[in-house]
Formats: sequence, C-alpha cells, structure tokens
Amino acid sequence: MKKKTSTGSAKSSKDGVQDDNNKDLRQLLEDQLADIYYAEKKLTKAIPKMAKAAKNEDLQQGFTDHAEETAGHVERCEQAFESLGIPAKAKKCEAIEGLVKEAEELMTEFKGSKALDAALIDAAQKVEHYEIATY
Repeated sequence: MKKKTSTGSAKSSKDGVQDDNNKDLRQLLEDQLADIYYAEKKLTKAIPKMAKAAKNEDLQQGFTDHAEETAGHVERCEQAFESLGIPAKAKKCEAIEGLVKEAEELMTEFKGSKALDAALIDAAQKVEHYEIATY
C-alpha cells in the first residue's frame, strides 16, 4: 500500500500501516503520557491537603494511602517515558486543574461543616474516574 507524503513522495510499509500513521500514534501516546504525568504530579500535592482537611480518621488514612499510590503512579509514568527513550515531561492537564480547583473550592466552602468529608469523597471520586478514563 502506498501513500503520498507531504513532500509528494510515495511511502509504503508492510501490512499497509503507514509510517506517518505510526508517527501520529506515537505522538498521541507521548502526549497522553505527558498529560497523565502532569495530573499524577499535581495529585501528589493535592491529596495530602485533602487528607489534612478530612475529619474522619479512616478517610484521612485513605487519602494518605492514596497519596502513596499516586507517588507510585508518577514513578511508573517516568518508567514509561524511559521505555520510550524520551525524557519525562509533563504537559499541563486542564482537566486535572479543574478537578483540583473544584476540590479546593469544596474544602473552603464546607470547612467546619459536617458535609466536608462527603464533599472530599465526591471530589476524590471525580479525580479517580478521570484517572480511570485516562489509563
């Protein structure tokens, strides 16, 4: 299978997979890895704040445990960058920025309220769903 490149020359590859398509997929992989790397690094700072704000001891411990898991996610992202032969580089993730901002607003809005822990759980679930969707 042959395809014209932007320079006008024809390129062919085995099984019809184009080099340009592979490049595009590689760029997508690197872009998404940089995005989740940013998100995980951001969460290593946000989750301890949520643990500190929580009133329930079990919830505090859950956040503390999750912060440790998140540090492991950062390390795995760095290993993935290394496997790809590129330096670890974060790309600002607007989605996680919004989710962390929302969590911070909830912590402020419900500070001292009986609903604070529920608000923290809500915020954490949203972040977790984002992570699930991304991975």
